[in-house]
Amino acid sequence: MSYTEGMLRDGALKGKTILVTGGGTGLGRSMGTYFLKLGANLIITSRKIEVLEKTAKEMEKETGGQVLAVSCDVRDAEQVEHVYNKGLEKFGKIDVVLNNAAGNFISPTERLSTNAFNTVVDIVLKGSANVTMVIGKKWIDAGQAGTFLNIVTTYAWTGSGYVVPSAAAKAGVLAMTRSLAVEWAKYKIRSNAIAPGPFPTEGAWSRLLPGDLVKKFDPAKKVPVGRVGEHQELANIAAYLVSDFSAYVNGEVITIDGGEWLKGAGEFNNLDMIPQEMWDMMEASRGKKQ
Repeated sequence: MSYTEGMLRDGALKGKTILVTGGGTGLGRSMGTYFLKLGANLIITSRKIEVLEKTAKEMEKETGGQVLAVSCDVRDAEQVEHVYNKGLEKFGKIDVVLNNAAGNFISPTERLSTNAFNTVVDIVLKGSANVTMVIGKKWIDAGQAGTFLNIVTTYAWTGSGYVVPSAAAKAGVLAMTRSLAVEWAKYKIRSNAIAPGPFPTEGAWSRLLPGDLVKKFDPAKKVPVGRVGEHQELANIAAYLVSDFSAYVNGEVITIDGGEWLKGAGEFNNLDMIPQEMWDMMEASRGKKQ
């Protein structure tokens, strides 16, 4: 067995219809593909219908599953309503929502315009809230159980310079996840989150760190296990959290980052950069070996 292999048994998601926002590319596509392999029906959304339709065909060819592609700007609640209606027309119901759509800028905050700041918050926080509110209310009115899974980030609880709008928005999504886990549990609606560390995708990382910056700031160097994540590892956790196997997991955020945020949080964690010779000198200066 390997961490690059699927974790759940065949048919684990059979009969479920799963909506993935931002599902046409990157991590959303990887998670959606695994859901299909496990027997789910899939709805993928983003603003670019051409990308979605191409992805849907490729996913269906790879997995043999059914994929509905619907254009949607999650900042517009009416468009979310349209996605829900299309999903019902095609599959009869939606069982799971994966709030994955996001936007980000790596920039000194003083260089960001108000519009740039608002764009990230509108997509990440307000967009996730729109999808959650529209579909959550539908589930409640219909007396239908459901599952929300939200993609956040470890700096949702630590904060981080140079991605302030994203940190603020993801913190809001995490708070919403935990709050609704309590409030909507009585409706048989679960809410959980995943906080991924570095899972590079060509599109996202080239936009955030263009040119040689990707090599200069190699994310693997910050991860204690010495590597970035494989998409299948994230897909495995996502599939578990949207499956019935996780029926008792509610209001949880699972971090999958190889220990990256813990290393960054410790005041002296960066001392692993000190060579052995310097440790020898420091011990000698204390007059004894430890």
